[in-house]
Amino acid sequence: MAPAFADDTLAGYEAERGMFDEGFDATGTPHPWARAALDAVLRSGPSELVENVRGELARGAVAFQSVEGDEEFYVDPVPRVVTADDWTHVKRGLAQRVRALNAFVADVYADQRIVADGLIPPRVISTAPYYEPAMKGIDVPGGCWIGVAGLDVVRDHTGEWLVLEDNLRTPSGFAYLHATRIALLRHLEIPPDAMPRRLDGEIDLLADALRAAAPEAAHGHRAPQAVLLTDGPNNSAFWEHAWLARHLDIPLVQPSDLEQREGRLWFRPPGERTRSLVDVVYRRTNADRLDSAVGELLHEPLRRGKLGLINQFGTGVADDKLTHAYVEDMIGYYLDEEPVLRSVPSYDLAEPDQLARALEVFDELVLKPRAGHGGVGVLIAPHARREDIARTRAAVIAEPDAWIAQRLVMLSTHPTVIDGRLAPRHIDLRPFVFLGEGATPRVLPGGLTRVARGAGALVVNSSQNGGAKDTWILP
Repeated sequence: MAPAFADDTLAGYEAERGMFDEGFDATGTPHPWARAALDAVLRSGPSELVENVRGELARGAVAFQSVEGDEEFYVDPVPRVVTADDWTHVKRGLAQRVRALNAFVADVYADQRIVADGLIPPRVISTAPYYEPAMKGIDVPGGCWIGVAGLDVVRDHTGEWLVLEDNLRTPSGFAYLHATRIALLRHLEIPPDAMPRRLDGEIDLLADALRAAAPEAAHGHRAPQAVLLTDGPNNSAFWEHAWLARHLDIPLVQPSDLEQREGRLWFRPPGERTRSLVDVVYRRTNADRLDSAVGELLHEPLRRGKLGLINQFGTGVADDKLTHAYVEDMIGYYLDEEPVLRSVPSYDLAEPDQLARALEVFDELVLKPRAGHGGVGVLIAPHARREDIARTRAAVIAEPDAWIAQRLVMLSTHPTVIDGRLAPRHIDLRPFVFLGEGATPRVLPGGLTRVARGAGALVVNSSQNGGAKDTWILP
């Protein structure tokens, strides 16, 4: 089928100079792997497709609350297509990275061998905002500290895949990619040989992770009982919580539905007299510290080995933005392997020599508060106002261990529907890795591609009013 690129929706499409565009090469010719998807979008009509997909998501009540309170989950209908060879490389790197991160968390709450052997400074752990000393010595079922990982992966101007951040506390998004796929394929005609790999194994992967997290004593005459713990409708990803609980066929509960008695956790359904023993909690609450009400509720059963948890309290020590600077060292230390995926280069600003180098090139860097998330507080110096740069520079000098600096990566761009035409917008990828029995990593095909909706914008996450794209992994 010849591509229908005569449509005027492509008039004026120009990839940004110096960027890697995932739809077109530098001459304006579509990449071979992207042709079928682009042709299908043009045949369906980009503007019509936007509205049709929006309608599908609205009928499903799919929502994600942004920092501005906008609950619409916006999906751009031009899918991102990844070749099988590219995905094989990325998948191998994701699995390797999560194995190393899980080993690091286990080490942190055991002997901290990596510190004793001089691979990372002790302060990387002790000053991490989500380090939980009270988790030290707890025997985690199956050795799975990280049941679900959601990493932020980007492509730079050369097309190389890099890891920007590691999200290991309460990563969200994989139910949204399922909703995105369904909404798009209902309105897009794709030739059978261009169809992406299926996503229908995600619930099985999560269910396996829940079973692996259950205490050994729960694997007896009954199946382990899991619950999904949510803050309720005020949580930004509550739609996902409800969707996952429904498809996992487990209760969706709030902290008030649970009680701790004699070191065990119990669930009493509203209006019921009887209560049920809980073996595993899939925790999706914003409260992710042991000194929170949720932490106090769960800590004693965890300490006694009577409760499994995804993800464990204290995993945030491994997704701390400073820890990110040492993940490649962890891969060599714990796995005796070379990193398959490199990390975006980062500065440990508490090291005087690295701080000095960062201050010399400050206007070229991205500055992130260590405890921040969702893009809040991030300064992209090359795009920032002089007064904001000066203010952040002073804050870094005053408290360098509260910040992390990274080299600016010019994220790849992708054709995106803007006012009825296709225009380049920056993207990243949130893939998901699940640790099942034996702490074996399993990677969901693709992930949620996130897209900045403003021209030139580099903050792509949904909490900052970014949008999403379906991610197609070719067979």
